[in-house]
Amino acid sequence: MDNPSDDFSGYIIQLPDDCLLCIFQLLDCGSDRESFGLTCRRWLQIQNLNRRSLQFQSSFTMLNISSLSQNNTQISTFQLSRLLNRFQNLESLSLSGCTELPDSGLALLPRHGSKLQSLHLDCCFSITDDGLSFVTSGCSSLVILSLYRCNVTDYGLEALSKSCLALEDLNLSYCCQISDYGVRAISQNCRRLRAIRISYCRNLTGVGFQGCSQTLTYLEADSCRLEPNGIQSILNGGGLEYLSVPNLTLHTRVDGLIAISVGFAAKLRVLNFRCSRTIGDDCITAMAKGCPSLQEWNLAICHEVKTEGWESIGLHCHNLKIIHVNRCRNLLDSGMQALRDGCRRLSVLYITGCPQISVVTLEVFKIARGNVKIKEEEIVCICPDGAFRF
Repeated sequence: MDNPSDDFSGYIIQLPDDCLLCIFQLLDCGSDRESFGLTCRRWLQIQNLNRRSLQFQSSFTMLNISSLSQNNTQISTFQLSRLLNRFQNLESLSLSGCTELPDSGLALLPRHGSKLQSLHLDCCFSITDDGLSFVTSGCSSLVILSLYRCNVTDYGLEALSKSCLALEDLNLSYCCQISDYGVRAISQNCRRLRAIRISYCRNLTGVGFQGCSQTLTYLEADSCRLEPNGIQSILNGGGLEYLSVPNLTLHTRVDGLIAISVGFAAKLRVLNFRCSRTIGDDCITAMAKGCPSLQEWNLAICHEVKTEGWESIGLHCHNLKIIHVNRCRNLLDSGMQALRDGCRRLSVLYITGCPQISVVTLEVFKIARGNVKIKEEEIVCICPDGAFRF
């Protein structure tokens, strides 16, 4: 007598691919999906075509643990080619940490990268403009791209700007060979750009952002040699909400910050000036007057901000909720009084290592502003949640 379960298995095997695909997509557990693919070659092909993300154990950017491919700390061009041939509908690919991957490792992207929306190449030290050319040739739908510590130049960025017009998030930190020319190509052509990191790109002054789109909302430029007119260029899009420029060296020049006073910084909510030791009162006053929406301001280790600067913050920053004043050598009792009497919406004050502040002044502040939390700790990163997707 025939076993009924054998007949049932036969019916399952005979199901068309679209039905099997629906069944596969209803499987929530990763182990169940792997078991599905082990059933037979046909089911494995359905699993392969349905895979949307791929990353490796060496990846610094852990997007999804279930998308890990293998335990190798490195991947060869041959291995990557096999995987790209196998998974042809990828939308997210992370090769971060594949430090020895050559340009040729990306050669299959023109054939299989048309659906890629997210690509991470962090610390792929051997990737140059030649490797980036494979990206520009085949990944026109790219929305998120991280080139952290890649050896790309302005020529690569120019090609990228002409092909990946949907680009929204871009990480160029430690891309030491790029200049304002390459950034200008990106800002002029990628009109959906919303978030960019250019930290430690020493050749950038910021002028490449002149004429940038209003969609540019988040920007980090740690330890860049930005000039005043570069800051103006960054702000002139009018949509910036988060600006992080630690270690900024503008001295006391404010001629290039006219963009602030004419309303281009009206939407700025979070501003990080940490370790900007040469920023003076004139600059602080211009920012305080020109950023009416400012809610958080990190001024830790800004030694040249003196009483006039603190008074301008108290007078003009009506929406400020959080301020960081750690290790500010020239924050005196008078400056603390200005913050106490102004900034009526202040809710958190980060303060440590301010030798000029007396115990009495700090206690009076606590009594007068009992609703303000005094936190004796120092915060380095104040980036809003969800600002950067890499």
